[in-house]
Amino acid sequence: MRKIYILLIVILLIGCKNDKKQHTNSNIYSKQDYSDLTLNQVAIDSFFVANPESNSIKDEVIKFYKNRNYQCAWFNKTGMTQAVPNFYNQLQNYSSDFNDKQFYNPQLDTLITLIKTNKVDTKVNLINNKSLELLLTTTFFKYSKKVYGGIIKNPHNLDWFIPKNKKNYQVVLDSLVISDNKNISKEPVNQYYIKLIEKLRQYRDIQKKGGFPIVITEKKTLKLNQIDSCLPKVKQHLFLTKDLQNNDNSQVFTKELELAVINFQKRLGLSENGKIDKQTLLELNKPVDFRINQMMVNLERLRWIPVEMGKEFLLVNIPEFKLHVFENGKEIWLTNIVVGKDAKQTSIFKGNISKIILNPYWNVPNSIINEEILPALKRNPAYLTKNNMEVLSGEHIVNASRINWKKYEKNIPFTIRQKPGRDNALGKMKFLFPNNFSIYLHDTPTKSLFNRTKRDFSHGCIRVENPMKLALYFLKNNKEWNQVKIDSILTTGKEFDISIKPTIPVYIAYFTAWVDNKGNLNFRNDIYDLDAALAKEIFAK
Repeated sequence: MRKIYILLIVILLIGCKNDKKQHTNSNIYSKQDYSDLTLNQVAIDSFFVANPESNSIKDEVIKFYKNRNYQCAWFNKTGMTQAVPNFYNQLQNYSSDFNDKQFYNPQLDTLITLIKTNKVDTKVNLINNKSLELLLTTTFFKYSKKVYGGIIKNPHNLDWFIPKNKKNYQVVLDSLVISDNKNISKEPVNQYYIKLIEKLRQYRDIQKKGGFPIVITEKKTLKLNQIDSCLPKVKQHLFLTKDLQNNDNSQVFTKELELAVINFQKRLGLSENGKIDKQTLLELNKPVDFRINQMMVNLERLRWIPVEMGKEFLLVNIPEFKLHVFENGKEIWLTNIVVGKDAKQTSIFKGNISKIILNPYWNVPNSIINEEILPALKRNPAYLTKNNMEVLSGEHIVNASRINWKKYEKNIPFTIRQKPGRDNALGKMKFLFPNNFSIYLHDTPTKSLFNRTKRDFSHGCIRVENPMKLALYFLKNNKEWNQVKIDSILTTGKEFDISIKPTIPVYIAYFTAWVDNKGNLNFRNDIYDLDAALAKEIFAK
């Protein structure tokens, strides 16, 4: 069999020409000679006649070899370079992680297997090989566009408006082919993608071992020191997910199990009561396949965000109901938020925080006027006075009592705003970042909502639990401002603007699976049904 394989290799593959090496192009990325072996344009054209590809892939391959004066990338006089097994391992990992055989090629698979097992002399049989050279390069660009660029080419169709950074796969491949065992090239993905892939592999192992056990109990709640026949399965689940360090397989609700349940609840965004209640049981019984699909959907989203998000930025994760503050690339604190309800979804985009407004007016959106305020005015003409609101025609305040509200069905020719004050819907401050969605961060007089685990109650804007701390963070490098000065302005009840320089990026994102800064795998519910929509796209493809 071995002789047949070797004969097949020799017959199928035609050699690179060991032509006299041309002078290296000035725009070659690594600024060095790659290989003593070279190709030519005729060889590339012949390869694509036998192996048709899209124009975008062919263009990438041709550009790559032109940039290096047609020097081979994967082979030199001594045989196969370290780049071949490095890339082959990437392909195998991808196939295993995502259960995707798209990049499986029997010819490539057979050759690499023979090389790795020393069943073929690479110096004899592969030095003069151009077909495998071009096959590897072509496969790399196809792989990169999917794995690093994303399956979905236009995320806007899925309500995602954070701009995608264009990735230079030419540079990525250049980095890969000059690497050795001690210098494996860095893949163009962000740190969150790398961490989530590691967790995906753990869950693939759980899947192979039979998945999570189904937990059934007749009790509404299970807590410390109780005994129940379902508890061994609860412990098995939490042991598999590493929430529980030691599994005693007993039917007793131990203190160690209580701590494991609390950790599980924290990772799932549940009430951290240490009890197996209805919601905790529901999450425990979601199968491992569901969790794997959830991770795969979010890995696709992570392909859309920049590799480097900046040294200083804010990240709002809508399903998590949290705002994270990053400085020097590390999270320094986070706070609870309230986001838009399903009918008034908070938009997904990137902005730049540029201004703090103290004692803000609230300019009521037309949608709220049409749906809530106008019907209320028809029932009670004193509604505006009661809610500290005023009416403007252009820039002039008008007497609301003289307006016949009953003649309007919607889209009144006035502006309604709520004046600064204790009950203002925006609280004592708001944070502006210009955008097309009329979204901003703001304080709120309704603090009780922050105590809930599910916090989607707003009309789209984002309410912040600790606005003063956020304001002081934005002004930390401005010696003119401190909390005493801010408080003095807040007591006046007059609107006041503070510019933030330089502006600070804010990403409003949607992740239902991610790894936090402590290395814990988190899951959240798909509150806007965006996971379901994305899953249909990526799994169909």
